[in-house]
Amino acid sequence: MATIPSSKPYRVGRSRTGLGLFATKPIKKGSKIIRYFGPLLDSKKKKDDAIENKYLFELNDRWTIDGSVRKNIARYINHACKPNAESDVKPRKRKVIIRAIKDIEPGEEINYDYGTDYFKAYLKPIGCKCDACEKKRKKQRAEARAERARLKAKAERKALKKAEKLAKEQQKAKVKADAKLKEKLKEKAERKSKKKLKLNGHALNGKSLNGKSLNGKPRADKSRADKSLNGKHLNGNGRVRVAGKKSSVSKPPVSAPAPVLEVQPASIPPEVQPTAIVLEAQPTAA
Repeated sequence: MATIPSSKPYRVGRSRTGLGLFATKPIKKGSKIIRYFGPLLDSKKKKDDAIENKYLFELNDRWTIDGSVRKNIARYINHACKPNAESDVKPRKRKVIIRAIKDIEPGEEINYDYGTDYFKAYLKPIGCKCDACEKKRKKQRAEARAERARLKAKAERKALKKAEKLAKEQQKAKVKADAKLKEKLKEKAERKSKKKLKLNGHALNGKSLNGKSLNGKPRADKSRADKSLNGKHLNGNGRVRVAGKKSSVSKPPVSAPAPVLEVQPASIPPEVQPTAIVLEAQPTAA
């Protein structure tokens, strides 16, 4: 690296892209900063036309400055899309002067626009790293983050809305199921109540109703159990005539009474009185 006199208002220092040229003193707008110089290459000569590097500064269609030599301090000036200096090209003098187009403060990096051809060939493929492009990319990254955050918030709101809708549907389904279950229990209770009401004439809890029991056994009737009416016993299916009333059941036919046998007095001792035996016919089963 060439030695820079202390009288010069610049120095070589570390930049974002590697090395750069920085102001050490205030540089006013329009003032000359440094000359870009190097060997002149003639494009009409095959030897010169075959040279390729990043420090070629084209003056016109024929002449190009090869600024790759170490003594050319201007080679350390980096490109900027919004620069604070510019290249003043003088083709007839075959000279390039870097001038300030803004007031440059000490410590500020000096830069100029390399041109469209250089930008497309060398900077665009890797991305320009000047302050303007970095700010632009930073802004784009911030906008991208904001867009991702917006989309994320939108997705979260959508998911929350969907979850709320699902919860409402589940709540409605639960209410409907509870109402259906309640209605079913109510119907079951009503059927049970109606079934109890239909038990007219049947015993409840082991007690009799209308003379019948639920356990299948008839209840004894005190008015009929082992009692007789008008001195006669109620036997089986037989009916007894009550005084002053006729039985609704027709009286079964009775066979003719047996003849009365009369005993002769000669064969019976005198102390024994003759008696008559009367056989009463039993009623036949209906």
